[in-house]
Amino acid sequence: MASKPLGFYQRLQQLSLHAQQAFMAALCERLLPNYALYAQTTGHGDVHTLRAVLDLVWEHLSVRGANIDFARQAEKLAECEPPEGDDSFGARRALDAVVSISSILDTLQGEAPEAVLDVSRTSRAGVRAFIELTEGEEDAQKLALLIRDHPLTEDENNFQDAVLDAAAEPLDKNAIKAIRQLGRNDGISNLGLSLEE
Repeated sequence: MASKPLGFYQRLQQLSLHAQQAFMAALCERLLPNYALYAQTTGHGDVHTLRAVLDLVWEHLSVRGANIDFARQAEKLAECEPPEGDDSFGARRALDAVVSISSILDTLQGEAPEAVLDVSRTSRAGVRAFIELTEGEEDAQKLALLIRDHPLTEDENNFQDAVLDAAAEPLDKNAIKAIRQLGRNDGISNLGLSLEE
């Protein structure tokens, strides 16, 4: 009897830690434009610090033995969170980016076995929230179908599948570069937003 193919999250958990970190970093690349848009529209936040920390993560992934103080980076990152009182949609998506990069730092500093699942789910949840916000469907069943069949949902699922496939391959420097390029997604976020508009 043929064994049942592994589900997405099982496959994700079976990746090596290095591959999981590459997967998370790619998703963070795609969350970054949301943070940048929030910072640009509100004047809160520090996209340069986020970019710098994520660049260090990529450096660590591609240069074995790169000596980086990730505890210090985590402190810097914490300062980039949106103000506590801001419960706007933009602030929540900006926080997604900060928290997701923090999750990678957690794995670089020790055990955080759920981090890769958290980052994957955070990105998907942001897409769901965006569809709820923009489509404004009151009926829960209709909304669930709308989210399931929405182009952004399809795009998110395809993106995560593609990154997972890429991360499951042997990861040399070029492979890491390709995953990073994939994550950059031409500057378009998981919500279909970009700074260039």
